Amino acid sequence: MAQKEGKKLIANNKKAFHDYFIEEQLETGIELFGTEVKAIRAGHCSIKEAYVQVNKGELWVEGMNIQPYEKGNIFNKDPLRIRKLLAHKNEILKLDQKLKEKGYTIVPLEVYFKSGRVKVNIGLAKGKKLYDKRETIAKKDAKREAERDFKASLKI
Repeated sequence: MAQKEGKKLIANNKKAFHDYFIEEQLETGIELFGTEVKAIRAGHCSIKEAYVQVNKGELWVEGMNIQPYEKGNIFNKDPLRIRKLLAHKNEILKLDQKLKEKGYTIVPLEVYFKSGRVKVNIGLAKGKKLYDKRETIAKKDAKREAERDFKASLKI
């Protein structure tokens, strides 16, 4: 059975891009049990309130909600349990150094399948102020308006 090389998106965190400046992104693996993988394949995963922390040189994601698999019975795990992320030690140390600076946090951005394995894209983020959010919205609106005007000019 051949595995696909593509990327199948399961969950993404659009709110993270609204609330934070994402400075770096890192693709990590995640330690899951069998029924959790089946639940993710069914699309029962949410990372809206999730965050990542470094503990004893390891990355852990908290608040990631994976609903129990319907046919999993006794093998289902707690939906909100803390899960280990898999990354190289030097990457973890680099993130840990950045976390010690004021205002930085690590948030999960996407959960997806890549070559048959579940991957989590995490981002080193710095919080936005309210005026930064307004500026971002204004830029997005201006870009949308320009695209709309461009399409209208093509139809004429």
